[in-house]
Amino acid sequence: MTIDPADTATPSRSGISRALSVIDAIARGPHAQGVSVIARETGLPKAVVHRILRELVAENFLAFDDATKAYRMGPGALGIGLAAMRELDVPAIAHRHLVALSELTGQTTTLSLRQGWSRVYVDQVLSRQEIRMSVALGTSHPLHAGSSSKAILAALPDTEVEDYIAHHRLDGVTDATITSATTLRDEIGAIRKAGYAVSVGERQVEAASVAACVHGPMGQVIGSVSICGTKAMFDETSSGRLGEQVAAAAADISADLGAVRDPAPKRKDTP
Repeated sequence: MTIDPADTATPSRSGISRALSVIDAIARGPHAQGVSVIARETGLPKAVVHRILRELVAENFLAFDDATKAYRMGPGALGIGLAAMRELDVPAIAHRHLVALSELTGQTTTLSLRQGWSRVYVDQVLSRQEIRMSVALGTSHPLHAGSSSKAILAALPDTEVEDYIAHHRLDGVTDATITSATTLRDEIGAIRKAGYAVSVGERQVEAASVAACVHGPMGQVIGSVSICGTKAMFDETSSGRLGEQVAAAAADISADLGAVRDPAPKRKDTP
């Protein structure tokens, strides 16, 4: 596309930079947006925004609604987005965050990916401590047992949570595993409020962990990241601190995967 070099309202920004800022404003918006909103979001003059929008629509990258006079992402953007998603290597993208989180906390950190109604450990960074926890990579676990699982379940819409509860037995992995639907619903509410899940002996008797959900570029639930150790290493105070740290790491991984940061994410069904 061509951008008029005479547009000098923001002389330090190139034409490509201005076009990308317009695309970003539309992509991050909750719905289609008009010229005025986009201009305000980008800090660009309306005339410049309108020119960029017109060319992006001509290239099928954006779509224009004549009735609402608003712009949204078009077929060209979808093709590029799908191509980018195919190239995402979640473990490779997340690994440096696992390393940093392990160094920060001194504990083992793990990455799990969702696979339907279960999740699988795909990566871990072991603690340097003499006594440490480790997980078996490639093993599958139900979504109601352990912090990594509960973090994923709590991030799903209410309809999917209820579907899981209705069609899956809440079998106990240990005596501490949640096996009551009512208790699990209460636990999901607490996880959503805190922003992270806690497990003490729910999957392994002597283990404790905290975990937070990882989201993909479309907001979809990809998996979870956790900090795990022995029960003796976790108390109420340290669990809160570690929970905040794992939530921050999960948000960083999600951002690297293209997810939009949301300071107050809504996990219930929304239109």
